[in-house]
Amino acid sequence: MAEPEPPAVSALSLADTAAQPISKATAQEINPWDVQAAVDEEGNVKEFDYEAISQQWATKLIDSAMLERFERVTGHKPHRWLRRGLFFSHRDLDLVLNRYERGEDFLLYTGRGPSSDAMHIGHTIPFEFTKWLQDVFDVPLVIMLTDDEKFLFKEKLKQEEVYEFARHNAKDIISIGFDVKKTFIFIDSEFFTSGYNRHFSLNTTEFEKLITNNQVRGAFGFHGSTNIGSNAFAAKQCVAAFASSYPFIWGEDTKTYRRSKQLAAIPCLIPMAIDQDPYFRLIRENCHRMDNPSPKPALIHSKFLTALQGAGGKMSASNVNSAIFMSDTAKQVKNKINTKAFSGGQETLELHREKGGNPDIDVPYQYISYFEDDDDKLKRLADEYRKGELLTGDMKKECIETMTQYTKKFQEARAKVTDEVLEEFLRPRKLEWKGNPNPTNPKQEQPKESTEGGPMLDADGKPMTKNAMKKAAKMAEVERKKKEKEAAAAAKQ
Repeated sequence: MAEPEPPAVSALSLADTAAQPISKATAQEINPWDVQAAVDEEGNVKEFDYEAISQQWATKLIDSAMLERFERVTGHKPHRWLRRGLFFSHRDLDLVLNRYERGEDFLLYTGRGPSSDAMHIGHTIPFEFTKWLQDVFDVPLVIMLTDDEKFLFKEKLKQEEVYEFARHNAKDIISIGFDVKKTFIFIDSEFFTSGYNRHFSLNTTEFEKLITNNQVRGAFGFHGSTNIGSNAFAAKQCVAAFASSYPFIWGEDTKTYRRSKQLAAIPCLIPMAIDQDPYFRLIRENCHRMDNPSPKPALIHSKFLTALQGAGGKMSASNVNSAIFMSDTAKQVKNKINTKAFSGGQETLELHREKGGNPDIDVPYQYISYFEDDDDKLKRLADEYRKGELLTGDMKKECIETMTQYTKKFQEARAKVTDEVLEEFLRPRKLEWKGNPNPTNPKQEQPKESTEGGPMLDADGKPMTKNAMKKAAKMAEVERKKKEKEAAAAAKQ
């Protein structure tokens, strides 16, 4: 049978096709292992659109009402990164504040995937913020160093190499100033082969059984050639958010096989960069299916600290010219900012004086906005830059001073972190914390059960009917809301 003739193509149609410009536009791509900003039709890299990410992933933006409530409940002015929208999005932060108001425990959890022997300033952001949260709430904290993850996802890394990265990074993290009495740090390959990981392992196995390959592929974009370790790793990172994975923190027996229902009911708050959200969407969708159900972990998301090269870039541990590393000397910091940092100023001094600069895309200004606590000073720098009164060199000089002070302070603290200090943070043990010393909305006392295990009893010790129990619970909830409104009104006066 003869094949049909192909359709005729005229010279005019070919010319029309050739005349059409080829678009270079691509959408932004954000996942736990790859972050790429969008590119416009002409090939220019665009800034990350964080509101679009929030809408796409159905998170809530942190608004002024949330910041006001945070200050009212904790008695602390929101961190500058919250005030400036650098930590911009959340899931269920309001529920954590409810729990703190009642004087109840919750767990803080964050982590790092060690891919180099030194962290850069972008890596320190979530840890600086986590330390502030721990100081504000006075709660236990676990920090997970996923050397196994990096080994699985980075083809060229060897196990021994990435383990040493983890130890170096752990010392960097300790240098932020965490309190060893209420902080447990663990390196996966080390903790998972210890005698303290039984409940973590049991949680992992149970969670693995709940998750299908399709769910993991949908969350992370895995495919048929992805190694099986990568597919399975997600369960470990998820159950790290379960308080029941760490019974020793509460002084409970780690050798028993049975996991604690009481610990499972303790929620978790996780500060992190927005690209890590897919992990915790997976746990939020499935934690209620555990034999001992856990609450959905609450999340606070940060933006990315811009790479030195400017908008759309993320600092990379594998590119020394994209970031200021915490191990950089003062000379290196100065050289990187002067020669690598993207400027929002004009091309010439005359144009800059006439038109002014743009602090919104100026990398030195962006870095200052992270590390300068004075809101008024930050506003003055931006205003003077826009007017052309502050020059590009002046902004870079201000940034160099700010970043040199930050790295110097860090390096002085880092020099004091010995192997002995590290081992104490890595030691599984009972932690010490106080929580909220003055609950403003204590949990309502529930009707008591009889000592014989019979029906619930009223104030007179008599059995309550089901309707009476429902009525008592409803009245308790009304009273709770009433006290919450009274506390909010009193705070505004």
